[in-house]
Amino acid sequence: MIKEQYKYSDITAKIIGCAMEVHKILGNGFQEVIYQRALAKEMALQGLSFAREFEMPIFYKEELIGTRRVDFLVEEVISVELKAIIKIEDVHMAQAINYLEAYNLEVGLLLNFGAKSLEYKRLINSKFKNQINQTNQL
Repeated sequence: MIKEQYKYSDITAKIIGCAMEVHKILGNGFQEVIYQRALAKEMALQGLSFAREFEMPIFYKEELIGTRRVDFLVEEVISVELKAIIKIEDVHMAQAINYLEAYNLEVGLLLNFGAKSLEYKRLINSKFKNQINQTNQL
């Protein structure tokens, strides 16, 4: 499951493994918050550092216009969005990618516990702005 060509693949593989364990034990059919609580316990058991329901600022043209809570911010670099729906659709992918762009995070995961088998999508923010590179260009 770890693919070296993907940034943070070791972390995303660990998160997906945790999600698979949760889905194996709980199955589908619960509300999202139940999976969120179980995933928090499993990630803690696996030694992952995370913040649950982490409040992130949303900017529009460099002006703060609000905040949004990401389900999990893992190891301070990966956004994890949870769903408990029958099937992930394009609108859910677009929403998760929009969050990555708004938070300026490079990598995210979209996990769906509502299907018979766990669904997961690894997301990349093509508009990611490396803060170090921006600083060096000034």
